Amino acid sequence: MKTIATSLFKIANDVRWLGSGPQCAIGEISLPATQPGSSIMPGKVNPVMCESLMQVCARVFGNDATVTWCAAAGSNFELNVMMPALATALLESIELLTNAAKIFCERCVVGIEARKKRCSDFIERSLAMITGLNSKIGYDKAVVIAKESAKTGIPVRKLCMDRLSELGITEAELNEALDPVRMCAPTVATS
Repeated sequence: MKTIATSLFKIANDVRWLGSGPQCAIGEISLPATQPGSSIMPGKVNPVMCESLMQVCARVFGNDATVTWCAAAGSNFELNVMMPALATALLESIELLTNAAKIFCERCVVGIEARKKRCSDFIERSLAMITGLNSKIGYDKAVVIAKESAKTGIPVRKLCMDRLSELGITEAELNEALDPVRMCAPTVATS
């Protein structure tokens, strides 16, 4: 139960952070609104389903400590007088995680939407984009562009578009090299 709770806690916390914002934080996803809204920030969708699941996981962590203590302290001469408390904590954890995971899926996960424009903007502003050009323009030229992008905030693609002839590549070659989907695709080794 502790392992499952640990995994669910991490998932819920990641979803909560990815949905944070909507403008000044990560905001890569939109969470479904399950309550009227934030009491301190009008228009914000609070990650209540994530926080609810995290609280359930906290309770399961406490139950795990109860199970551990009962197993260790209650077992005298093969007679565990703490079995009722151990069983209660274990059964409660099973029920809590079952219900919480189901509700989290129904009221949060199925309604998550990617904020494609925001994600695309993050990708375009990432200095990691330059790695796709190393084989086309060489490491030394790539470093100059990466440093300029970091200093000015101008995306790598824009800097490269403004100096295609200087870099010795075409616009089509640039767009192919800076295609984030291609960059992330697994490569197949050939023998």
